[in-house]
Amino acid sequence: MCFDTILTVLNQLQKDLYKLKNPDKAKILSRFFKTGKGQYGEGDIFLGITVPVQRKVAGKYINLTLKETQRLIESKIHEHRLVAILILVEKYKKAGPGKKKEIVDFYLKNTKNINNWDLVDLSAEKILGEFLLDKNKNLLYRLSKSENLWERRIAILATFQFIKNKNFTDALKIYKLALKDKHDLIQKAVGWMLREIGKRNPEAETEFLNKHYKNMARTTLRYAIERLDEKKKKYYMRK
Repeated sequence: MCFDTILTVLNQLQKDLYKLKNPDKAKILSRFFKTGKGQYGEGDIFLGITVPVQRKVAGKYINLTLKETQRLIESKIHEHRLVAILILVEKYKKAGPGKKKEIVDFYLKNTKNINNWDLVDLSAEKILGEFLLDKNKNLLYRLSKSENLWERRIAILATFQFIKNKNFTDALKIYKLALKDKHDLIQKAVGWMLREIGKRNPEAETEFLNKHYKNMARTTLRYAIERLDEKKKKYYMRK
């Protein structure tokens, strides 16, 4: 596809999103996703479009090439990047083995652009987690030690796919590594995933909690024990 055609397609996609913008919603989202100076989403620009609406736009442009998607995912506008992510997820679902690897490589090359928690949460398990289900997990251990906040969250959220397949071993090892992480978004992610393990295997969650609850951040612990009975909650929160 020639450069002019790429620009035409991307310009139309961006026009479609611009027509859907909601300035009032954009202000709310900007605060919610912490776009102020010094916050984790500093500089992120919102149009104010809901995820279900963005899914419809992504569906319309599912045939975007990776080269076109690259330009979209580099945008400073949040909805541009999210639509790019949603397109990648759909492409991955339909791809054969060789193409899946290409999409995963593209995803990993762009972690700097997958730079807010919704972008991570809507993609990590569905692309990277699914790809690594039957493969060596060393990549996730490397990402879990990254200086990049979003790569660390990707490592944790990718394990959601393992959890859904009742494979907890690597997930729990990665969570153990993350227990010392000071960032709120990592603490919440670990607690959330532990809670998801508890839904499927309460004994596995309990064993992990009993070993590590005294060293957990309060945020992680609160998320992890959310579904437990009051007696158990009080026990763990008494650390």
